[in-house]
Formats: sequence, C-alpha cells, structure tokens
Amino acid sequence: MPEILQMRGGLGGAEDLDTCVEARHPWSAIAVRDGRVVWQTGDDVWTTWRSAAKPLQLACSLEMLGYPKVRSEELAIGAASHSGEPEHVHWVREVLARFDVAERGLLCGTHPPVHVASAEQLLRQNKEFLPIHNNCSGKHAFMLAAAARRGWDVDYRPPEHPLQRLIAERVAEWTAASPKLALDGCGVPTFCLPLSAIAHGWWRMARAMETADEPTRLGAIGRAMAEFPQLTSGTDRLDASVVRHAREPMAAKVGAQGVFCIALPKRDMGLAIKVHSGDSDALPAAVVEALRMAAGQAWQLPLNWRFLDVRNVVGRLAGRYVVG
Repeated sequence: MPEILQMRGGLGGAEDLDTCVEARHPWSAIAVRDGRVVWQTGDDVWTTWRSAAKPLQLACSLEMLGYPKVRSEELAIGAASHSGEPEHVHWVREVLARFDVAERGLLCGTHPPVHVASAEQLLRQNKEFLPIHNNCSGKHAFMLAAAARRGWDVDYRPPEHPLQRLIAERVAEWTAASPKLALDGCGVPTFCLPLSAIAHGWWRMARAMETADEPTRLGAIGRAMAEFPQLTSGTDRLDASVVRHAREPMAAKVGAQGVFCIALPKRDMGLAIKVHSGDSDALPAAVVEALRMAAGQAWQLPLNWRFLDVRNVVGRLAGRYVVG
C-alpha cells in the first residue's frame, strides 16, 4: 500500500527536514479511460464521494430545469466548494436571481467563509454569517431552483425527494455502480462507492468536455471548472492551484475526507484519489504523485509549492509531505 509520509525536521533548518516520520497516510488512486481501469495504485477502496460529486449533482439540477442557458461562471459556482469570498457570494446570488428563488430558501446551513480574510471582513462590518457563505451554496442554489421550477417540495434535501432520487439514478448510470447513500455535511445525500466507480464518473465528464453539444451538460460544467478554478474553489486552495499549473485542460475538485478527482479531456481520462485517513494536508502529495504516474506531462509541480510544506504558526518551515 503506498503511503504519504509526514516528515518533521530537526532544528537545523530547511536542510534538515527528514529527521522524523511523524505520520503515515495510506492512499489509493485509480484512472479510468473508455470505461476501464488503465492505472491503479493501492486498493479500490470504498469511500464517500462528498463534494467531488458536485459536477454530476449540478448536471441533474440542470436537467430538471430544462437545460437553461447559463453563464460559465454560474456553472463553476454550481459545482463549487467555494471559500465564501465576495466573488463567490456574487455568483451564487446571480444564480438565485436568474431562477427567481429567494436566498432564504437555501438549506445548506451556515458556517463562516472558508477564506479567513472574508470572514474577518464580515465581522468588522458587524454582518452575520449566512447560508450563502456556506461552501456548498452554489450547488444548493441550483437544487432549490430545480425544485421550485418543478413544483416540488422546496426542502430538496431528503433522499426520497424527486430531485435526490434522480441524482442517485444518474450517479448509478454515470459510475456503472450501485451507490450506497449517506448524509453529506450540507444536508443532502452523498454516495458511497468504490474509487474505480468515482474515477468512472469523472471519465464520463472528461469525455463530455471534448464532445460538442453533449446533452447532459457535464462537458459544459467541466469546461467551466477548467476556465474558472477560482470560482470552483478559492484563494490559496488546492484544486484551484492544481488547475492553474496544468499543462493541458483539466477540471479538478476536492472532496472532504481526502478525496480528489480530476478530469483530463485530452487523455479521455478520469482520475480519482483517496487518502485513507481523510487527512486533507496529506492529500496534495498524493495528487502530485498520481498525476505524475497516471498522466505524465499533464501537470508541472511548481517550485516551492506550499501545499507540500509543514509550517509552524509563524510560517517557519518545519517539515514536508512526501510519498514513501
């Protein structure tokens, strides 16, 4: 089983960063092309898909909305786990306005913006944290709009809701698997699947990204994610940085508990990665190695990429994450 090692250095400085293995994180990754596994490291583990399923969930909301014409920025925010920065809030409100649904209908719950400076700005202005600041509010805006358009119950969260039943059916179709349902952090169902099935779903999106006028809008969603990684993610976030340093078009999406998915349309490939411990700090090392092994030359590791560093509270380099 491949492992990510969290190395803690001695007191000698940056040249002495391999003193101690502080933690080990087993991980797996699988690439799918043309519906078949073409590369694998580690086990085909079962895992919840979490937020890396958002592009497919968004495609189902668009289907129930009658495939309306929307801007690429709106698609990007609909597939986002955004940071709650002002531009993210703006585009979620654009989606709500387009479909004439009220912000108070968002049922994703409230948390402070992931982007600390944006949260601090709201506090300085004596403003409340609202559901629209939730990282899942873009997905929920489209779900709310779909439920309202169809005349369904606007509490769109229960698994028996017509929208959630459709999403479960489409996930089974697009992953060629039978998902188990669990409760996601934002209140809607998430899906428990083998990692190979998750890669299969992202292969479907990669293929759609190369197909003109494909009917599901998965391709348009993937292209929007590739074009606007800041909207899909946020400032100083892993998935935005991965897309920005790509050598070819790709869409990337993080999921909670150590999940990361990539669509590589030029290679007709979907890539799914899982850190078994769920540790998000260890995840970048797995992403780098998986891209190197499964899709060489698709991505270039930047010099001094901060996501591999372990730093203390004053910013001093204290260690690194490496693949063991």
